[in-house]
Amino acid sequence: MKLIIGIDIGNATTESTLAEVNGKDIRVLSSGIAKTTGIKGTKENVKGVFSSLNEAFKKAGRDISELSLVRINEAAPVIGDVAMETITETIITESTMIGHNPTTPGGAGIGVGISTPIEKIDNTMIGKEIVALISKEIDFQEAANIINMWVERGVEIKGAIAQKDDAVLINNRLNRKMPIVDEVLYFEKIPVNMLTALEVAEKGKVISMLSNPYGIATLFKLNSEETKMIVPISRALIGNRSAVVIKTPKGDVKSRVIPAGSIHIAGESKNRDIPVDKGAEEIMEALEVCYPVTDIWGEKGTNAGGMLEKVRIVMAQLTNQDPKNINIQDLLAVNTFVPKKVKGGIAEEFSMENAIGLAAMVKADRLQMEMIANDLQEKLQKSVVVGGVEAEMAIIGALTTPGTNKPLAIIDMGAGSTDASVITRDGKIASCHLAGAGNMVTMLIDKELGLGNFDLAEDIKKYPLAKVESLFHIRHEDGSVQFFDEPLDPKTFARVVILKEGAMIPLELDEPIEKIKRVRRDAKEKVFVVNAVRALKKVTPSGNIRDIEHVVLVGGSSLDFEVPQMVTDKLSYYGVVAGRGNIRGVEGPRNAVATGLALSYEGE
Repeated sequence: MKLIIGIDIGNATTESTLAEVNGKDIRVLSSGIAKTTGIKGTKENVKGVFSSLNEAFKKAGRDISELSLVRINEAAPVIGDVAMETITETIITESTMIGHNPTTPGGAGIGVGISTPIEKIDNTMIGKEIVALISKEIDFQEAANIINMWVERGVEIKGAIAQKDDAVLINNRLNRKMPIVDEVLYFEKIPVNMLTALEVAEKGKVISMLSNPYGIATLFKLNSEETKMIVPISRALIGNRSAVVIKTPKGDVKSRVIPAGSIHIAGESKNRDIPVDKGAEEIMEALEVCYPVTDIWGEKGTNAGGMLEKVRIVMAQLTNQDPKNINIQDLLAVNTFVPKKVKGGIAEEFSMENAIGLAAMVKADRLQMEMIANDLQEKLQKSVVVGGVEAEMAIIGALTTPGTNKPLAIIDMGAGSTDASVITRDGKIASCHLAGAGNMVTMLIDKELGLGNFDLAEDIKKYPLAKVESLFHIRHEDGSVQFFDEPLDPKTFARVVILKEGAMIPLELDEPIEKIKRVRRDAKEKVFVVNAVRALKKVTPSGNIRDIEHVVLVGGSSLDFEVPQMVTDKLSYYGVVAGRGNIRGVEGPRNAVATGLALSYEGE
């Protein structure tokens, strides 16, 4: 007899199931749940694993020293706080960008100085910091000689911008190495005598200072309001090997647009390039055409490119890999609206601008999960193994729901991903993982209502609304009226409130309850309902959802007060019976994967 524990590391929670194994008999003793620490699929998860594991042991009244084996899931991370950004066209003023990403920049490092044509450098600039501007009329040898001469005389030349493809040639002839950006097509438009920052990364690396808004703020000594203005610039420069940012006085540079850009989808048999402004439907159609997808990336120098590259870079840093080895295996695109401040407005006016919300999923890396397993094993001094694919474990757990049997399909709706799997009568399992779930819904609510508060958006997502019509009654969002014997808090009067666990949280929003409700339900429809249909199509052998008879909904988002009903209603069109799971008859829709990990143990 021995104790084993199955642990499911999710995007939001880490769940565990403690079981006692006696021969082929496996008896579940208890379960635990804790918040996931760090981004799913990284070593930071270990702390959350310990919290969940300890809770399970405490509930069972057993000691951790009795533990024989830990089985963890294979995790496919969806980087909720990184990947889920709104991609839209952004107007930039007060600054300009050039030299986005030439193929062969010279030197490396960061240089900040006043932009000055190389032929106009003179003795008055000794001791001053300069960025030299080298036009196509000046030969690379001549340019290098001039820079070497002035540097020797005391001019602090911090970098150079060249019109021709000469950066490497110039750099090879310099006595003091410096960052050089070349291939600047509209060289004549470079503002002269302006504070200029340029950055060139080492080969195989990407810039870090100019792709960080606080990095630009540091170089240019910007205040908080100015820093907000340059966020779109930094985002567009993510993933570049070199970049230039020039600060100009107000009015010198007309407003320009960083385009939303296009997304490139590479499949095993087909590739597609889709402009983001074509809308979410076309992006998703292209994704289906390219299925199965091997990688996804965005156009460089655009918001889409910056966002998807950010996903790659963050995962590379967390897993100690090269960004080139990080593949994005799925994305969910959703049409939405974001409030944008009207330029020239006199009363903080906002307009609603079309935008595309994107959630991106990084390909699951078993090797990475094995690194987590090894780290956990070292700390626990117990055997730890990677037990199985999430969706496959979830269906084993879902089959403990009373009234279920093979064949069966499940939809696992979590915080970051929507997973589906089907088990046939003879026990064969097919599964898939899709980007987009609870965090994506929260992001859409946050963006569309202009909250700027993820926690508040989360509450709007999870709890129903009401309007306080007097100090003694409220009208619920379904139109029903509730009266109270005691007066309500005056702060709630005439406001829309969130009915959260017996409390009323007033919203500081000048929006009618109908609009807030519509935004919430639309977000859930666009993510959960769309992904439920998308996932089932992928796992059904025939590709026809009508061939599925029963679907069990599991995962944390299945606890939502309206999502299961919305998904059930949609699936009823296909003649499918769907309902919320009740794992082991006690857990509700939670703990399916952890339970599956424990029950699928076969004596490793």
